[in-house]
Amino acid sequence: MITTQKVKDDAVQHASDYVNTVFQKIEERNPGEIEFHQAAKHIFSALIPVFAKNPKYIKNGVLERISEPERFITFRVPWVDDNGNVQVNRGFRVQFNSSIGPYKGGTRFHPTVNASIIKFLGFEQIFKNALTGQPIGGGKGGADFNPKGKSNNEIMRFCQSYMTELANYIGPNVDIPAGDIGVGAREIGFMFGQYKRMRGTYEPGVLTGKDVRFGGSLVRPEATGYGLIYFVDDMMQDHGLHLKGSKVVVSGAGNVAIYAMEKAMELGAKVIACSDSTGYIYDEKGIHIETIKRLKLDEDGVISTYIDIHPHASFHQNGEEIWTVPCDIALPCATQNEIDADAARVLIKNGIKVVAEGANMPSNQEAIDLFNESHILFGPAKAANAGGVAVSALEMAQNSMKLSWPFEKVDAKLHEIMLNIYRNSVSAAEEYGHPGNLDVGANIAGFLKVGDAMIREGVV
Repeated sequence: MITTQKVKDDAVQHASDYVNTVFQKIEERNPGEIEFHQAAKHIFSALIPVFAKNPKYIKNGVLERISEPERFITFRVPWVDDNGNVQVNRGFRVQFNSSIGPYKGGTRFHPTVNASIIKFLGFEQIFKNALTGQPIGGGKGGADFNPKGKSNNEIMRFCQSYMTELANYIGPNVDIPAGDIGVGAREIGFMFGQYKRMRGTYEPGVLTGKDVRFGGSLVRPEATGYGLIYFVDDMMQDHGLHLKGSKVVVSGAGNVAIYAMEKAMELGAKVIACSDSTGYIYDEKGIHIETIKRLKLDEDGVISTYIDIHPHASFHQNGEEIWTVPCDIALPCATQNEIDADAARVLIKNGIKVVAEGANMPSNQEAIDLFNESHILFGPAKAANAGGVAVSALEMAQNSMKLSWPFEKVDAKLHEIMLNIYRNSVSAAEEYGHPGNLDVGANIAGFLKVGDAMIREGVV
């Protein structure tokens, strides 16, 4: 007699074999793309219970289709520096999935940008965007251009050249790029100006992250950081914990980190350390956020000069050691794979209660497993840092209606979206046998929305 448990075990084994087969094809088709492989493997493993319970996704080849970009664009970006020399960079745009809306995702300018980085970011973006509840598909773009050390005119010329090619593939109902590392309101402004010049039309909905004076949304600079803290606050309250009085450590000193610190302090937490590419500062009295804002946002300076203004604080050159600072809440907001197993063990040993990802994939799989095994509250990136793209979608809505909403309205909508993301992730984790595991829950919740749309739209 075949038991119900035997049927379930066979279904799980079949789903696991299916996932492994699809992943092997990804490795074969995309050799050497380590970051993309890492993201795919991580998401695939979370989806095994979905395929075991719902074989329709296997029958319809949803995993094979969702993991292959609908379009991957690579192009040359020539520009002239201030010395009259011609420079050439490589530009990218991945249009990964448009099942629930036009492609949506940031643009990263950084020397490490390559095909693997863009695919990993674009693949994650599919599920993150679905979690927001907004009608936006997944995409990502960028170039191996480093804006640091470049003059304003050099950045303008690069952005104009980048947009000259990118304009062939984007539009308000096609693909709406935004900012990311190395791309802020200045760069978005230069790209928007070039697009307008080429098209001869004023289409504010073609880019998000614009200046509020020409179609941007209030709260957009703060959105990812604020959303991260809203997510953390909801998660902690759900477990009888409180942000107020907690000690917080934040890696990074860009928009995400700065506004996460600002909102955490506003809600009563004490931020005691933050970092940039030169190292990290520790301030037992609590980081002075206005100093950080002035140094990093106004002056584009380095964090080490914080101690010139606040001499009681200390500066440490090895930024990776920031996770040795004992704290209640760790917010990795810098870059991918910054928390490995060793860093996770140190955080756990020091009594960490919450880890929430402000950057994309900042914790590797070993670290995530350790957090879950130790019952640390863990907020995965695609859920916890979705505030940025959520407000980008709200910017698109304002552009389409030719309206501009007040700060309070956008902020309230952001908080509501983050709470819904948290609740949907909790619910999906519970339904598919992983109660409390938001990493699994977020992947499943995002996948179900996109996967169902793909089935209904046919094989396209």
